[in-house]
Amino acid sequence: MNPVLSDTMRPALRGRLVARDALDDRIRRAMFDLLASHFDGVDPRTFDEDLAAKHAAILLEDERGTLRGFSTMRVCRSPALGPRATVVYSGDTIVERAWWGSPALARTWIAAVRRLAFAPDDALYWLLLTSGFRTYRFLPVFFRRFHPRHDEATPQDARARLDLLARELFGTRYDAASGVVRFERPQVLAPELLEVPDGRRADPHVRFFLERNPGYVRGDELVCLTRVADDNLTPAGRRMTRGGERP
Repeated sequence: MNPVLSDTMRPALRGRLVARDALDDRIRRAMFDLLASHFDGVDPRTFDEDLAAKHAAILLEDERGTLRGFSTMRVCRSPALGPRATVVYSGDTIVERAWWGSPALARTWIAAVRRLAFAPDDALYWLLLTSGFRTYRFLPVFFRRFHPRHDEATPQDARARLDLLARELFGTRYDAASGVVRFERPQVLAPELLEVPDGRRADPHVRFFLERNPGYVRGDELVCLTRVADDNLTPAGRRMTRGGERP
């Protein structure tokens, strides 16, 4: 894995939204290789099956067009959220470590979610499954309210929506008691990414994730839900919206 570059050395990344069927073999191989370099348990069949269930992918590329990160996206409606709601489910998501400080994923993602909505006036929701605290931290950075979280018990109506949605998408793989999904062939973060750096446990969001999902070391995925709307964005989220690249 590449050493982390300083901001002055790190080239900018460009994010773009690509329909799944437009991903050619070269890009698919690069996506698989990038995922396999960060997770144990990645195999071609699991990767292909997961990608086949998605509708699009955000690709993050450097100035030479080399893939440095991606996030796959599935778009659906759900009776759990009403007839005029779009749910965006994030699947495999990874950014090469040298580019962890890049805002390209957040900027492209926010624009992409709005573009993928079934209708302009739909309520938008983000369903996130995560086996890593770093990905979970995207929620408090960009959204004011989301669940589950450390400082608020999930309200009964929000819990019901989350449970219904998770059961619709993942069936018996979703354990409502713990709020996690356990896949038959889990992908587990590489050992160096499973480690929690000194000082990060003091972060209440990180501590909550580790306590709520202790099975992350085996690839258990915590299910999270938030509403994507201007009034639910933090100042950082609003900056990403204003500075977002149009996919």
